[in-house]
Amino acid sequence: MDEPLWIDTYAPSLADIPQPDVRDRLYDAVDEPVNLVLQGPVGSGKTAAVRALAREAHEDPDNDLVEINVSDFFDRTKKEIFNDPRFAHFLSGRSSMAKRDMINRVLKESASYQPVSGDYKTIVLDNAEAIREDFQQALRRVMEKHHETTQFVIATRQPTKLIPPIRSRCFPVAFRAPTEDEIVGVLRDIVEQEGVEYDDDGLAYVASYADGNLRKAILAAQTTAADEGAVTMNAAYDALSDVGLGDQVKSMLDDAEAGEFTDARKTLDDLLVDEGLSGSEVLEEILTVGRSRYDGRELEGLYVLAGEIDLDLQESTSDRIHISHLLAELGA
Repeated sequence: MDEPLWIDTYAPSLADIPQPDVRDRLYDAVDEPVNLVLQGPVGSGKTAAVRALAREAHEDPDNDLVEINVSDFFDRTKKEIFNDPRFAHFLSGRSSMAKRDMINRVLKESASYQPVSGDYKTIVLDNAEAIREDFQQALRRVMEKHHETTQFVIATRQPTKLIPPIRSRCFPVAFRAPTEDEIVGVLRDIVEQEGVEYDDDGLAYVASYADGNLRKAILAAQTTAADEGAVTMNAAYDALSDVGLGDQVKSMLDDAEAGEFTDARKTLDDLLVDEGLSGSEVLEEILTVGRSRYDGRELEGLYVLAGEIDLDLQESTSDRIHISHLLAELGA
């Protein structure tokens, strides 16, 4: 999809957030910049909400909002972290650092910068369920040291993974999955602004397809509009029943089996981020492709491995880690 993504073009303001209790709590945090834990399922709008908070709270949100996705560290090698242009200036000349020290340095340096506008800046830690306990202890110390100039916002699906000293320093904000009616309302606003033909059945089909994941719904609506020129029932059915995930999964499995793990993981990232799939949904797609790809002992082995991965996903710290483990096993 070459054109700008609708999830970026139509990023919500605080006033657009459909959950009144969440909206009110975030408005309070503009006037009183307390630390927050945003907790809720994938696609419930946590990341979009904190970006809306930053645009409301900061005159220069591009500089006073620092986003750190925890998987950028814990799912990557030292070399990948060191070569990431977002972190390179923090780590220049420190390639011999242990991975744990690299992570701590990026966090401490980010927190130590003075805000560009106003009295404070906001640091977001996304996918925080992947943070190891030793790193959480370091995070606690950074929060204590920089509390006067830095608001910390921790976004997670599993707040119980956070240690008590972190939770006690943050106000919890609970997100629920949006209802189909709420998703339809968001989609209707977008397609009308885009001048795309639609009908109510088409919007409802996309909302049902997304299964409570607003990001996935918006991407699916854009895919339908791009492929079919409209978001009607027939158009959505044709576009989303042939969205090409099978080909992506086949390519990912080809790369994994050939030992091209970096390429396989790039496709996995596309599925998790660009397509908005959860780890469980990717696992289902792998099994669907696997049934036509393997037989006998190979298929039995895939199902045994998938069962182990599915259990890990239920207690997940990171979908990417566990599906990557499956791909590595296939390569082995």
